Amino acid sequence: MNRVTTDGVVEYVPQDVQSLLAEGRILLIDVREPDEYARERIPGALLYPLSTFDAAHLPGDGARAVVFHCAAGGRSLTAARLRKATGQPAAHMAGGIAAWKSLGLPTVS
Repeated sequence: MNRVTTDGVVEYVPQDVQSLLAEGRILLIDVREPDEYARERIPGALLYPLSTFDAAHLPGDGARAVVFHCAAGGRSLTAARLRKATGQPAAHMAGGIAAWKSLGLPTVS
């Protein structure tokens, strides 16, 4: 179930992100650093590290919503806020990959 933060960012729980990914409705963007991504990642997630992030130049096909994720939710919320500041819809996954893994959802190592 998603909720909207006070600044207009949509926040998804991992189960919803998994369903939306399976349905092809979102583009999941991992904003962690390359070494974190190399160690373990969510299948289908694209890497765009927050340290080199440019919210105005993200991939997108228009048909899928962009959802950010990170290790625990802090960096992905920052990325979503940066995207929201460009006037585009913004969403992130609460709890990051840690919450994803705590539910036993699949990762690639």
